[in-house]
Amino acid sequence: MGFPGTWMTESESMVYRVVPKCACSTIGQIMYYSDHGRFFDGDIHDAQGGMHKWAFGDSQDPITKNVRDHRAYSFTCVRNPYTRILSSFFDKICGIQRNGKRYRGNLVPTLIYNYGIEVGGDDGKGEFDQIASFRRFLLFARDTIRWRRPMDPDIHWSAMSGHVSTFIVNGGRYDRIFWTEQFNDGMQGVLDNLDTPHAVNLSEIPRFNESEGHGPKRAHPVEDYFDDLSMHLVYEIYKQDFKLFKYDFENPANKMPIGEIDLDEVHAKLGD
Repeated sequence: MGFPGTWMTESESMVYRVVPKCACSTIGQIMYYSDHGRFFDGDIHDAQGGMHKWAFGDSQDPITKNVRDHRAYSFTCVRNPYTRILSSFFDKICGIQRNGKRYRGNLVPTLIYNYGIEVGGDDGKGEFDQIASFRRFLLFARDTIRWRRPMDPDIHWSAMSGHVSTFIVNGGRYDRIFWTEQFNDGMQGVLDNLDTPHAVNLSEIPRFNESEGHGPKRAHPVEDYFDDLSMHLVYEIYKQDFKLFKYDFENPANKMPIGEIDLDEVHAKLGD
């Protein structure tokens, strides 16, 4: 299987396992800058060179050798499951993507027809009942993850632990897993362990939120989207994420972690 979703700097100074909707655009740009002294002009996900990505055939061998020998500092970044699934809904379901089209072609029409959701019209800018539509989307997300119907789960709402685990199962080991909610502290902890061709000053790095503006703005506080049933569905989908990455399931209003991530526990639980 190898190391899907893994990026590495060309200098092989660091290895990053991408977890969608968890600051991956900013992290990718920091990696690119650390090698080249400039940012990639565009969405880093579109970069076809300047860094190693598992999706590139020529990158797979150097990534595999580096990870298996643990030559470079390896890390990933996670996010509160409540805010992550909300972000996926507004970006991927309600939003128009950077190619000017809806995400995954007929996905949104299928959701409108089968689950009765609204998405704010053709341009994603119209008024609609965000709470009702999000809760129906949650049912769909659960169906894809639990029963793989009406489609396989999408990387943007499948559990973070699933993404994180492939790196471990195939022979990798993380040196650090940090939280999007404490991004500067976490990313600085990574950079403090590196010797990169170009120094990175985090205070001068912009946030590359490539999904911003794709869809409608969230009209309510996070907790308003989650009633008892919604919380039950979220726990069914993301139970392991809450436990391993120390987020507060009981209170959707609290996006901050409530404990420290235990790397040994993560490797033990996800290494099967």
